[in-house]
Formats: sequence, C-alpha cells, structure tokens
Amino acid sequence: MAKTILFGGLTPLHELFLKGAVEAFGYKAKFLPTPDNRSLAVGREFCNRGMCNPTYYTVGNLIKFLLEEKERGVNPEDEYLFVTVGACGPCRFGMYETEYRHALKEAGFPNFKVAILNQSDLSSEGEFELTPKLIWHMVKAVWAADIIRDLGYQLRPYETAKGSVDSEIDSFSWELYEALKRRAGVKEMLRLFKGFRSRLERLEFDYTRVKPVVSVIGEFWAHTTEGDGNYRLHRWLEEEGAEVRPEPIAGWIDYQLFIEEEKLKRDLKVKGFSVERVKKLLAVRAMAKTFRGLYNLFRSAFDNRPKELPSQRELAELAKPYFDYFVVGGEGHLEVAKHIYNVKKRKTHMVVSVKPFGCMPSTQSDGAQAKVLSDLPDSIFISVETSGDGEVNVKSRIQMKLFEAKRAAEREYEEALRKLSLPLGAVHRTFSENPELRKPFIRLKGNYAGTAARALYGNAKLVLPYAAVEPEAV
Repeated sequence: MAKTILFGGLTPLHELFLKGAVEAFGYKAKFLPTPDNRSLAVGREFCNRGMCNPTYYTVGNLIKFLLEEKERGVNPEDEYLFVTVGACGPCRFGMYETEYRHALKEAGFPNFKVAILNQSDLSSEGEFELTPKLIWHMVKAVWAADIIRDLGYQLRPYETAKGSVDSEIDSFSWELYEALKRRAGVKEMLRLFKGFRSRLERLEFDYTRVKPVVSVIGEFWAHTTEGDGNYRLHRWLEEEGAEVRPEPIAGWIDYQLFIEEEKLKRDLKVKGFSVERVKKLLAVRAMAKTFRGLYNLFRSAFDNRPKELPSQRELAELAKPYFDYFVVGGEGHLEVAKHIYNVKKRKTHMVVSVKPFGCMPSTQSDGAQAKVLSDLPDSIFISVETSGDGEVNVKSRIQMKLFEAKRAAEREYEEALRKLSLPLGAVHRTFSENPELRKPFIRLKGNYAGTAARALYGNAKLVLPYAAVEPEAV
C-alpha cells in the first residue's frame, strides 16, 4: 500500500491547495496542523541545541503528529512519508534535513522516510517524484493560495458583515481544492476565480474606514506562518485595526530564480562561455517569466487587486547601498529591499520585520536596517524576535508603532480630502448611499498607502454632487 505524504510549514490555505495538486498525480497526501507551542516544546526535546525556532516548530510538529498517531495504534513508519524542502547553508535551513532525521531517530522513529525537494534545482530525492507536470500544478496551487490569501487580508478590514469574507473564502477553497485534485488547468481555474469574484461582489464593504496598512516581512517561515510561531501576528494586527499585507510565496520563488540567473551570468563572465551555462540561463529566465505571467494572470481575475510582484532587479538595486544581493541565506537582501520599497513607493504605512530567535540572516539584515532608518527617518519600522514566549512584550512594542501608523493613515486621508476639496460628510454620504461604492472591487487610485485614501481619490467625481449640497469645511 502506498504511503500517505505528510507535509507542512506553510499557511492552511497553501497546504490545502498543495494537497489537491499532489493528489491529482495519484499520491495520498495529508498536511500537518499549524505548528503550535507544543510543537516547539517537542522540537526542543528531540532536536540538537542551538537550532532556530522554525526548526524546532516544524520538526516538533511532525514528531508530535507521529506520536499521536502511534497512540492511536497506527505505525507511522509504515503509513507515512514526510516531504520537506532541502537547501544548503549558510543559515540553519541547510541543516533541516539532518535535524529531521536526527530528531526522528531520537523520538523512536529511526526508519521513518523523509523525501527531500531540492529548491536550487527543482529536483527530488526519495519516494516522491517531482516531475515537470507536478511542479507546474503545484505552482498553480501556490499562486492561487497567494492570491486568495492576499484578497482576504485586503477585504476583511472593510467588510460590513463580520466574517462574510472568510465564509466565502472557506467555501471557495474547498471548490478549488477539488478542482486541483482533478488537475484543473489555468482556464478552469480562471473560470472558478470568476465565480468566486461574483460571490464576493454580493458582499458589502465600507471604504471610508481609515486603517493603516502594515507589511509583514522577515525570515520566510516566521513571516509566513499563521500560528504560535509568530504569535498569530497577521490576524492580531487585523484585530488591532490594521490592514495587513502578507508576503506571497510567489515572491520567494521569484527571488530564488533571480539569484540563480545572477549566478549564471556571473559564471559566464568569470568562467567563460559555455553552451550548458547559456542553456540553463535561458531556461531560468523562461521559467521566471512564465511564473510571473501566471501570477499576473491570476491577479487580473480580481482587477489586479492582489499585490503585484515587485521587480527583483529593482529590489536588488534598492538594497545595493546596504546589502549585497550575493550574500544569501534566509531572505538575503530582501528584508532590507522590501522595507525600502514599501517606504519609497508608499505601499504601506508601517513595516514589521519578524524573525525567529537567533536567526543569523535576519540579524545581519537588522544591522543594515539601522542605516536604512537613518536614511529614511519617516519610516515606521519595527523588528521583532520571536522565541515561543515573550508574546506580551513583542505585541506591546508593535502596538506603540501601530499607533504611529494609525496617525499617519489619518493624516494621509486628511491630505486627500484637502487636495480634492471634499467635505467629509459628503464623502460618507456618497459611500453609504451608492451601492457601487460598497462593492469589493471599486476603483482605487492615487499615490497613497491607505485603501481609504485611494478609494476617495478613485471615486472623487461621485462625491461632487453631494459636496455641492453639503459644502461644510474640511
């Protein structure tokens, strides 16, 4: 009997869609629960000392699941196979595979099988075969999860019926999972997106709510997980009155391809011309272009509302005075680049950089961020370290910065009102009485970070009739 593939470490949405993608190729698959603090404790018990939190959380999460299965009378070594991503150094990510195998042996599962996916060359080791068709299907699944997750974080803060957006996302997620399971192509996925958009159009939103936009960046796992590993940071910020901008996994893949292309270009320059190097360079470029094209196609189904993928070249140039993009490990130069990009492009009011305790690459980035902050004094930025405890202290620090971001968002909105010479009362009446302005995908325009200010600028003409009969001072 074929073993069931276990995997985890991403968001529940990504894992559900990946489950469907893998099952489409005949595998049985199961994603692990979101790692919690119990997973951290188990990881610390069985892993070597000196590991980072993502190692403890993810390894501990697997062992916790296997121990629970063993208590139910299941032999995990016969029933399951674990698939994880492998990598080289220089950070501890390069030691994940070793830690999984060591901890599994210590926990009493010496024969448990682990299959490794090599992110550098998109190949696999072990019983899980990573074919080109499977890679493409998995990419579609991950990109779809990025898009839907992004939409959720953009729409929830403005929904008039609390929980309505999550309800639609939950329902649609299972529809898309079933479609991926039957190997849905791009056309079918776009058709499903169209239906999902129609359902969202039936919901009502209030875009006069002035909320700070907060970008969450940092070490990949720490800024991606939605559990105890980062104190459930995204949803907590939302509850505190922010509109959260999570980082898409597509951006991470785009970064990996960019670095691979730059390395190949360097090799051609230093080592000389080689047909093999040129072929690989062209293949990497084609892959990057195809993947970005697919992401933009999925975005277009929702009026390009989900966040675009910034140019990796532009990010590298922004970071260049502070961080060499050939210094890899963790997110490399991206933590610095994303901070600068968000500030200079007015994409967000505040940037939170979250890293695990003892993360070497993020610590390097924090050193560079000191110089960035001196050059961008208006930036509202905070770097926080997670360790499984200290939640109250971390959230207290973030709240102080969030207060500054809220004031920045309010000032921005007031500036937009002044520039347009629109009275606030007329704006509220327009948005409350015009059904078109209570739909999710209204026109957003203007060089502002806040959704409320962009909605005002994008629909100012509709406010003018109300302003004519209600000309109070702004």
